[in-house]
Amino acid sequence: MREAADALGYVYNRGAADLRRQASNTIGTVINDLTNPFFAELLVGLERSLAEHGYVTLMAHTGEDLATQERVLASMREHQAAGLILCPAFGTPEELLQRILWWRIPVLIVVRPVGDEGFDFAGSDNEAGTYAATKHLAERGHRRIAFLGRVGGGPVYELRRRGFARAMGEHGLAVEDEWLIDIPPTREGGRAGVRAALALRNRPTAAICYNDIVAFGALSELGEQGLRAGIDFSIVGFDGIADGAHSNPPLTTVSVNPERLGASAANLLLTRLRDPESAPLRYLAQPQLIVRQSSGWVEGTRLATPATPAPEH
Repeated sequence: MREAADALGYVYNRGAADLRRQASNTIGTVINDLTNPFFAELLVGLERSLAEHGYVTLMAHTGEDLATQERVLASMREHQAAGLILCPAFGTPEELLQRILWWRIPVLIVVRPVGDEGFDFAGSDNEAGTYAATKHLAERGHRRIAFLGRVGGGPVYELRRRGFARAMGEHGLAVEDEWLIDIPPTREGGRAGVRAALALRNRPTAAICYNDIVAFGALSELGEQGLRAGIDFSIVGFDGIADGAHSNPPLTTVSVNPERLGASAANLLLTRLRDPESAPLRYLAQPQLIVRQSSGWVEGTRLATPATPAPEH
């Protein structure tokens, strides 16, 4: 029969098969910001794991736009996606997730939690990450440390700021309101954040950045100002994207290993597809502080050579 089909030029009709079983082998993946390399690395791990189990990834980019997010999710429903992986745009209401569950499509939230813990979620321990980064700077002698991020940017921002504040408190350091600098989580935001920090009368000597993209902008601005990161002013990022090892200078960062996080997210959704009635699933990546040259500054000194970076694992 197969030879006869081949002779006739038969091609398997995936759409007809999906109609018969009211499902597909497609996983819809909706990402808020593909201009951030973190999400590209996350997608590599996610797509590879899904492909190994026979699933195809259908990807959409919302650009932080809630209306676009609504449209692409509706489209993926029309295409009978077997499951959805969503990194929500800023301001996503919990009601949207409830609606997706009403569609009876399994949904996994990644990176940014929404609502209570009743939804499957894969992300990182944000508070532990910025706690470790701030502790690192305090132990290097910094007493005035800024935090560059989008104030009111949701639970990820709040958790990262909480880790920062906890480490500052444990080291007996004040957190001045003016050191919590409100910027968009972009390269230009990082540049603006450093300009604001350097203009303060009680000027910080270091900054924790909301993510590595903000940190790259901060590094660029320091260069424009004739200052050297790790010598005149210290910078620490968050995410651990591959480009951090090749910035100028190499970036100290809190790594959550985005590719591994993507693979773990895929495995959570696959578990949900196998057992639709199981309790909510949760994965939190444990962050690792990777010390490189951008945080080499020590209070009262100008280092002749950058601090030796810790080995990467």
